[in-house]
This record gives sequence, structure tokens and C-alpha cells, in this order.
Amino acid sequence: MHDTMTIGEQLDIQKIRKDFPILEQTVYGHPLVYLDNAATTQKPTAVLKAMDDYYTTINSNVHRGVHHLSQLATDAYEGGRKKVAEYVNARYDHEIIFTRGTTEAINLVAACFGKKFLREGDAILVSGMEHHSNIVPWQLVAEERGAVVKVIPIDENGELVLDNLERLLDGVKIVAFNYVSNALGTINPVSTIVTAAHKRGIPVMLDAAQAVQHMSVDVQELDVDFLAFSSHKLYGPTGIGILYGKEEWLNQLPPYQGGGEMIKTVSFEKTTYNDLPYKFEAGTPDMAGAIGLGAAIDYVRGLGIENIQRAEHELMEYALSVLAGIDGLRLVGSVDASRRAGVISFLVGNIHPFDLGELLDQQGIAVRTGHHCAQPIMDRYCIPGTVRASMAVYTSREDINRLAAGIRKAAALLL
Repeated sequence: MHDTMTIGEQLDIQKIRKDFPILEQTVYGHPLVYLDNAATTQKPTAVLKAMDDYYTTINSNVHRGVHHLSQLATDAYEGGRKKVAEYVNARYDHEIIFTRGTTEAINLVAACFGKKFLREGDAILVSGMEHHSNIVPWQLVAEERGAVVKVIPIDENGELVLDNLERLLDGVKIVAFNYVSNALGTINPVSTIVTAAHKRGIPVMLDAAQAVQHMSVDVQELDVDFLAFSSHKLYGPTGIGILYGKEEWLNQLPPYQGGGEMIKTVSFEKTTYNDLPYKFEAGTPDMAGAIGLGAAIDYVRGLGIENIQRAEHELMEYALSVLAGIDGLRLVGSVDASRRAGVISFLVGNIHPFDLGELLDQQGIAVRTGHHCAQPIMDRYCIPGTVRASMAVYTSREDINRLAAGIRKAAALLL
């Protein structure tokens, strides 16, 4: 793992890049510029080694065996849970539920909350800048329960319009929105929304998939009732994610899936369910994934999330300044770096984003194009999609310079 740094210490980006072997490769003869981190981050050697060590030294199922390997695997797996709890400052380890990712975590809350609490005519409030995975699960449960989905609108700057929040909260049983927009990078005013909802006794589900890798996320300070994020956006492995829930809410929700681990006793007459967190963790879990996520958290904490946040903010300021000098380039969303995290979405002239992305790829520059699973945002701006460049702790100024040069070269061919 990278040497531990103190808060306020300057990050050595070139040294950090050496922890990520994939960044050393070339694409079409060009050094790789990886700017698709909002889709998934690369993995440091420490994470890859932790997962390899699990499979080569202690591979065994957890919780169910008294033999030595099972006990070691259980300790390592539950150690991953403890690291997550510490990272988000959960009050209890058992408030951390392992899922397959943010999507499953949101679906779990939508399905279980809907079954227990939603009735015909009730409302669910989401924002106009949600990822599809924080829209569709609520639509599904609303259709099933006879509820409706209401939307907080967004303005031209890609920020939430909260003037009518009190009115929008009428009839609402749960509020679900993202901390940071995956398509725009907008940092949303979590405390404002949580405070307004809690005054009415309405719980809040926060999608933090685009936040936990860029800034400190403290669930007790935020006072959210549920929070979800994915390991693979936090330098950890794919296929595992986190649902945090306040103990009092998780105890009220029914199980999401049935099977082994989530039960205490089973008979054909009656089944009793396990305690938290296992009530929501049916079946054999992803042990290697939990261990890998724990190693990723160790890596991030070693660098210092405050150091990462400061370095990425400075890089965002630099990137916005550099891109502003490109003729015909139009940012989608706020031009204020303090209101963004990790993501820059843009268009150039009348060039289709897919065409621009193709030409950037040929220069070894990896960006994402399209609606980014946030089609309502694109409809709001009447555009087919955007080119999205997204940053990580290993993103350098040279990456930004290569992006700008690549855009100019592509635009010269397409305009």
C-alpha cells in the first residue's frame, strides 16, 4: 500500500500512478489517458494482492465452519465490513450490508420499503439528475403499490431547484437522490434536503456512488437513513457494493431475498430471520470482493480522503480553465469547480459525442459518451448525450493537457 500521508500533505501523483499497473499500457500506440473513472476506477496493486492472497491462502466459506480456514476467511470478510463502517462513520458495523453494488442496494431499499410502507396514493421524491438505477426501482415499486414518483427539477446550471421543496414533499414517504451527479458532477445540497424531509418524518436514501471516492462521507453527520455506493468506483473490485442503513430502519424492513445465512430457524410451518446485517445477505457472499474493498479503503485512507479532495478540486479548476480555451466547447452543468466533483461533461460544436469519443479513443484517451444512464438529464438539455471526462486520484495535469489536445485534433477533422 502507498505510504500513509497526513492531512494537508501534497499528493505525489506520479508516485501514485505507479500503484496502478494498468496505467502503464499504450492504446493505439499512445500512452493511455484514462478518463472514464465515473464508470469504474482502476485498481491499485494492494487491492489485487489482497484478493489474490484470499484465494491462494484462506479460500473458504464464511460463518458456517469451525475449521481454521473458515475462521480466517470470516475474520477477513468481517474485517472488510468494519473498514467500510469506519470509512463512512456508521454507528454500528451491522448497519453495513454487502450488496452487488449501488444498483442492488437501491433496489433492496425500494422493494423492502415499498412492501412495508407504501400505500396507494403515496409519493416517492427523486431528483431530476438521477442515474437510472435511482429512478427505475422506484417506478417499479410505485407501479406495484399504486404510488407516484415526483421529481425535483434542475436548472440550466445543472443544479437542483429547491424553491418548491416543501410543496414537493407533500404526500412523500421517502426521498431518494444522489450526492454527486454521475452525468454532470454536480454536488447536491444534502443537508438542506435531509433537514426538510426529516422535519416531516420522511426518511432519505442517498446514492453516494460518485461521492465516496472524492470526498469525506460521514453518514452520522449527513443524518441520511440509507446510503449506497459501489466498490468498483472506490478503487475496489466489481460485483460488490454497500448499503448503509440506520439500525432502526433496517430492523423495520422485511428481508430482500430468502436463502441461507439470512435465517435463524427454518421449518415448513415458519421461518425466523437472522439479525442484522445477515437478514439482508442471503447466500454465499463475495468474500474476495469484501476483502478487496477493505484493501481499497485502506489505500484511500492511507492517502487521506481530505488530501484527495483537495488535489482533485485543484485539478478540476485546472481542467475547466484548459477546456474553456477550446473553440466551440460547451460545458453541460455548472462552470464553478466548487460545485462539481470528478466529472466534466461537454459538447463541441455540432459534433455528435460518439464521434468525438471515437477520435479521442484513437489517440489513447478513454472517455465515456452517451446519456450515462441519466437520460432525463439529456432530455432536460435537449441533447443526445455528452462526452464525459471523469477524474480519479491518479489523474494528472498531463492527462488534462492530452485531452485538450485530443479534442482540438478531433474537432479539426469533424467541424
